[in-house]
This record gives sequence, C-alpha cells and structure tokens, in this order.
Amino acid sequence: MVRTPLTPEERLRGERLGLLLREARGARSMTEIAARAGISAETLRKIETGRAPTPAFFTVAALAGALGLSMDELLPRCSPEPSAVPLAG
Repeated sequence: MVRTPLTPEERLRGERLGLLLREARGARSMTEIAARAGISAETLRKIETGRAPTPAFFTVAALAGALGLSMDELLPRCSPEPSAVPLAG
C-alpha cells in the first residue's frame, strides 16, 4: 500500500504538535512520558521531531493525558494559523 504524500498543512500541524509536546514535557524524560502514555520512547521522539507528523488520535490522547494536557486546548494549538489574507466583501 502506497501512502499519499503529506500536505504542507499536515507537516506544519505535526511540527506544532511536536513542539507543544516537547514544551509540555519540560525537564521530564522522554522515557518517563512515553511509558505513562503506553508508547515507545522512539515513537515519542519521532512525534516530537516531526518525523511522525500524523500520529494516531489515541496516541495523541494518551500523550496529552500523560502530560496533563487537555485535548480541547491541544488540538486548536496544532491547527494552522488562519490566513492573513483579508476576505473579499
């Protein structure tokens, strides 16, 4: 099965997710957070560095729980910024 290439928006969303997770992890070890979320440290490393820009929903939810983040606050912060182009009216 061939995977379709990611769009620039998907890549950007993955980069933002990785940055948010790294910031939320702070000084805690990658191994500790990965274990709490039930994933491997390598999977967390790939998500944090953007090498896995489209992790499964349940993986993101598990990481959010391990980091004490709300999905309600996490998801909007990963979305691309609204266009700066004014709407024609």
